[in-house]
Amino acid sequence: MGVIVTTTYTVAGMTCAHCVRAVTSALLAIETVTNVEVLLVPEGVSQVTVSSSSPVDRHLVRAAVADEGYAVVGAAA
Repeated sequence: MGVIVTTTYTVAGMTCAHCVRAVTSALLAIETVTNVEVLLVPEGVSQVTVSSSSPVDRHLVRAAVADEGYAVVGAAA
């Protein structure tokens, strides 16, 4: 099995399960993304952890999240 790359992003604007589903679906549509986990913080900044089979361009992540109406406000390895 190959190496899994995991990056956690902070995302603003998510308030409910629908938000989680929308962001998860958008991120899973990125070619190398294999898993998405969301720690929803309805009144604050949620954590979105993206696992992939190779590094994902952060601009792709930001664009996918923005297309759903939310904003990536930070990232940590």
